Amino acid sequence: MKVSNQNIEIDGIDKEILRALMEDARTPILEIARGVGISGAAIHQRLRKLEKSGLISGSKFTINPKILGYTTMAFIGIYLDKAMSNPEAVKQLKKIPEVIECHYTTGNWSIFIKILCRDNEHLMQLLNKDIQSIVGVSRTETFISLQQQIDRQIPI
Repeated sequence: MKVSNQNIEIDGIDKEILRALMEDARTPILEIARGVGISGAAIHQRLRKLEKSGLISGSKFTINPKILGYTTMAFIGIYLDKAMSNPEAVKQLKKIPEVIECHYTTGNWSIFIKILCRDNEHLMQLLNKDIQSIVGVSRTETFISLQQQIDRQIPI
């Protein structure tokens, strides 16, 4: 089955390549080529096509934050006084290294962030001193993650 949109068309071979690399981005190209039944050069060509389309971009290692002592993950809904405060608030949030995601949202909050902290005390300190002191932030609502149950990408 082929999947396509105006930007790219991917076939079964592309999907096999992507699945192998999504499972482990360090899988050698020649190993993937043997499994798929095409040459290593053909794999490289297909990967260049997929990168050029914007479907994939680079590869990265995932660091386990718990090993570094970051055991508390929280999500924080941020209420802003005015929508025009959004860009400045985001600029200030970027200065806080523990903020690992930031989203503009519909609904109750103007901004929704994901944050990693060493513990609840560290979280409280970041909330009180760093996040709630940002100009335009009227209040926050915090949700502590007890345990992540799903961590995946969209299926190919």
